[in-house]
Amino acid sequence: MDIEALKTLKLHEFEEAATGYRSVSDMGSQAKDALEQRITVQMRKALKGEAVDAAVVQLREVAKDFHYVQVECGLIGTALNAFAADMRPAQDKLKRALSEAAEHKFTVGADGSVAYPAAGENPGGSPPQPGSASGTLSEQVRAIQRQAGNFDPNPNYAIAQGIANRIAEALKEATDADQKWAPQLRKLKADDDLVVSAEDWADAGKDTEGVRRAGRDYLDSLPQPPKDGSPKANADWWKGLDPEQQAAWTALQPNTVGGLDGLPATARDEANRIVLDEKRGQYQTELNGIPKPPANEWTWITAGMFPSKVHTDEWMEWDKKYGDQYRHLESSLKGMNAIQTRFDQTGEGGLPEAYLLGFSPEGNGRAIVANGNPDTARHQAVYVPGTTSNLSSIGGNLDRMTELWRQTQQATPDASVSTITWLGYDAPQSIVKDAPFEHYAYDGAPAYRKFMDGLDASYSGSGEPHRTAIGHSYGTTLIGAAAQTGNLNADDVVFAGSPGVKVGSADEMDVPKGHVWNEEADGDKVPDIGRWGHGGSQWKMGGGVFLIPSDDAFGAHQMNTHAEGSGPQATTGAEGHSEYWNEGTTALKNQALVVVGEYGDVTAPR
Repeated sequence: MDIEALKTLKLHEFEEAATGYRSVSDMGSQAKDALEQRITVQMRKALKGEAVDAAVVQLREVAKDFHYVQVECGLIGTALNAFAADMRPAQDKLKRALSEAAEHKFTVGADGSVAYPAAGENPGGSPPQPGSASGTLSEQVRAIQRQAGNFDPNPNYAIAQGIANRIAEALKEATDADQKWAPQLRKLKADDDLVVSAEDWADAGKDTEGVRRAGRDYLDSLPQPPKDGSPKANADWWKGLDPEQQAAWTALQPNTVGGLDGLPATARDEANRIVLDEKRGQYQTELNGIPKPPANEWTWITAGMFPSKVHTDEWMEWDKKYGDQYRHLESSLKGMNAIQTRFDQTGEGGLPEAYLLGFSPEGNGRAIVANGNPDTARHQAVYVPGTTSNLSSIGGNLDRMTELWRQTQQATPDASVSTITWLGYDAPQSIVKDAPFEHYAYDGAPAYRKFMDGLDASYSGSGEPHRTAIGHSYGTTLIGAAAQTGNLNADDVVFAGSPGVKVGSADEMDVPKGHVWNEEADGDKVPDIGRWGHGGSQWKMGGGVFLIPSDDAFGAHQMNTHAEGSGPQATTGAEGHSEYWNEGTTALKNQALVVVGEYGDVTAPR
């Protein structure tokens, strides 16, 4: 970087280009949404058959192309703005130095040296001479220059030397910015095809990380989200950003934006889908690079008088080297693909668009998925799954909330409803080893309360929303712990297969009296087994009495789970611990009636 290049650099052109790329990103987003939420939905409504199904599949692929364009162009736009922001202080410093040189009638050379004329007096010595000063970044040399300036009879020497040093600083800062951003910008390119592969998304993830590192100073210069902020504070921060700043945060820190309760569902969804696609590409690429497990996993050996089935040495060697990583990648991808499947179901049977309100593949994984936009939905239902829930098994929990949403439409046609699967905590992974312990519930309770508060902060619909907390199995324990230790922002609570909720009375659930509901299906053993670990007590009943929501003394409304009616309106019974959300069951119908506030139609056990 030389003086002429820095002086004439038109940073506004980079910012104009950034605006153009952001516009292309926005168009990509709009095209993706049009394909996923309108065009394919209307096609499914109007047409049936193999040709339509094939066309929908192809349009989904085109939508993926538009999403890739959205992400990459948004990243390029942010990178260009960040480059301009890094370069502007250096250019401003150079221009100030050149202006000062002109004021003193100094001449600045192409190499940054500053020529100055003779000036001043030197009584008893040689007349002051003109000269030239060269800039330096060395503090030691600058110290010597300052000493020399004290003795030089020409006052222009010290002034010129200061100008030359500031020019050197400006050129160094500009060179550093150029060297930092040039390779990053060169990397922001795509393959010349119409297929967005796992490798493409993995590369996009690397691009994001590279631009994030390079743009750290730029991001730090923007308004920062409140540290440990409330959902209301988070919402105010987001509203205070201009569109360019919002785009920068989404491009550089999508995991931050996607994880902030209180932000609009559309903003969180956009950010989390970036994380999902980039992580899925990364994980699939890593999985493809790991040797497959040996086919001969098992062998038989004779120990004593009986044969024993054991792993082969070949498999054991593979497992030691790759096993943990392979299983984590494979199970995480299973969950990510299940989330994508839900995205692809939009429009099937009138199913609304899905919103990804939280996502992380780390550890057991996190996923928060809404059917319909909760920011505009009159009725919101937030479901907490129980023991063994993780990212790998998220598909089954998503299906439960999909069935619940469909049932609400049967209960009240065209009801404004959003049903949300909230896997925002580390659920117990073992019924025997983990489920008896309460810390999973208490550790996850604050995050659940904050999410519920966030739905209030981001709500933009008319009137007050009606919110239902729904828990299954250990998920009910978490909801109970949330109500016991803080304010549960809900109007109704529905428990299914509850092993206990840490409190002994429905009155302690922090919802209006009469708005705690419970289901226990025939053959569900969890409630009676779990009461000894998670049941609550009432002081008036003395110690040693552990109550669960299925007990009459607890005070919840018991909802019927048996078959009801006959003919087309008949419902079937739920059996065991896992059928509360099966299509056509009385259990599902009664939950839907609570969600839409049709309490008078809820049926009790006979």
